Amino acid sequence: MSQTITAVQAPAQARPQDSSGALSRAAVFAYGAMAYVAFAVAIGYAIGFFTNFGVPKSIDSGAPGPLSAALMINVALLTIFAVQHSGMARKGFKTWLTKTVPQAMERSTYVLMSSLALLFMFWQWQPMPQVVWQVDSALGAGLIYAVAALGWATVVVATLNINHFDLFGVRQVWTNFKGEKYQDLGFRVIGLYKFVRHPIQVGFLIAFWATPTMTVGHLYCAVIVSAYIFLAVNKLEERDLVREMGGKYRNYMSQVSGFLPLSKYREPAA
Repeated sequence: MSQTITAVQAPAQARPQDSSGALSRAAVFAYGAMAYVAFAVAIGYAIGFFTNFGVPKSIDSGAPGPLSAALMINVALLTIFAVQHSGMARKGFKTWLTKTVPQAMERSTYVLMSSLALLFMFWQWQPMPQVVWQVDSALGAGLIYAVAALGWATVVVATLNINHFDLFGVRQVWTNFKGEKYQDLGFRVIGLYKFVRHPIQVGFLIAFWATPTMTVGHLYCAVIVSAYIFLAVNKLEERDLVREMGGKYRNYMSQVSGFLPLSKYREPAA
């Protein structure tokens, strides 16, 4: 999962890039490209993991062990991801990190660590295959899989609505490679963000819950991840955005629901 993101960002300003030689800039770009590949692998595997299709180890595959041990191991895996995902997104951590790595690598480092945390969770996940509910009808199962596909498509479209390559750190390392100053994208409300403030998270929620066979393990994961999404958005991300942008973001919040498309954003009058 990507960082909790909305279509709005801090006001545009130039950030000086690292005054490094061409070789160092090439190394930074290679690092960013590697981080993006790791993200692509992680998100691709996530689709197979939650749909139990096309991957060597899915959420329900493998020999189940004691339920109590599986519960503890899986909550520990989810906690590791949540701490990394939200902790590294905080401004204080970013400030500390950029004292160690070039500014252009900060976002790529976040993307890489998030991807590795996800892949580690997939690798170590303990199956709990007891069935909670199941749709036996082929038509019904097909419709549910179509809804899940819609959820994953929503995630992808939402990242494209803002700037996919900026979100995953590629734009930062590319501008650094060219020796240019990085420009923040500024306050923007476009595409799906005109209808909900967090379409990426909405897509994930749909994808996690839309399954024709809901097992104990899948339900356990969906409940915890859903709770984490709501907590991270309401208590961390939006608090930071209000602090950074003040009235602009409050106006956005007053018009557009966080997760339900109840109204459409209207641009302020000139």
